[in-house]
Amino acid sequence: MDIAARAAGRKPSSVTLIAACKQQPWAPIAVLIDAGQLMFGESRIQEATRRWADKPAGVELRFIGALQSNKAREAADLFDVIETLDRVSLARSLAEAIQRAGRTPRLGIQVNTGEEPQKAGMVPGQVDGFLIACRRDFDLGIDGLMCIPPLGEPPAPHFALLAAIARRNGLSRLSMGMSGDFETAIRFGATSVRIGSALFGGRSPAVATAPITAPR
Repeated sequence: MDIAARAAGRKPSSVTLIAACKQQPWAPIAVLIDAGQLMFGESRIQEATRRWADKPAGVELRFIGALQSNKAREAADLFDVIETLDRVSLARSLAEAIQRAGRTPRLGIQVNTGEEPQKAGMVPGQVDGFLIACRRDFDLGIDGLMCIPPLGEPPAPHFALLAAIARRNGLSRLSMGMSGDFETAIRFGATSVRIGSALFGGRSPAVATAPITAPR
């Protein structure tokens, strides 16, 4: 990450590493925390709630998976950042949940840059209007965008598109880039990259079913 940032003329400190820990057991997560990694991405509410019931001091949690509207309250209670806002019904549920919770996670809009019908996220042409509605109708403080480029396509055009949408809307946070393309994402302005397999390795069946909760 440092090398990629410097190659792009950026300070390494301008890019944050998010350790995507979906389905990982606690042991490798604890190793990362001991090494100083404090930002983690989760994709499943129930799994994250079990794992982080006693969240260590200083840890920041980001929700990076598809969020159901009926899980908005749990997400608002647990996460510091929710990156995958993508529809009006979810915006309404999050606004209500934030008011009840008394805490305000930072919010990002997930953009389906490839307009893939099977994938979550708002299509690019609807983002500007959706952002206005979130701020005007629900008083939501949106500060960023995230995307997952289509598998098998060059990621650069998708990262460039996300960056352009962010610029015209005055958004400072760009969550883009994963283990296979984070250097490209950094070159196009990513402020955080979501890394799973490059940190944890591939998930074998044994690992995927291992206990995920922290020892009490």
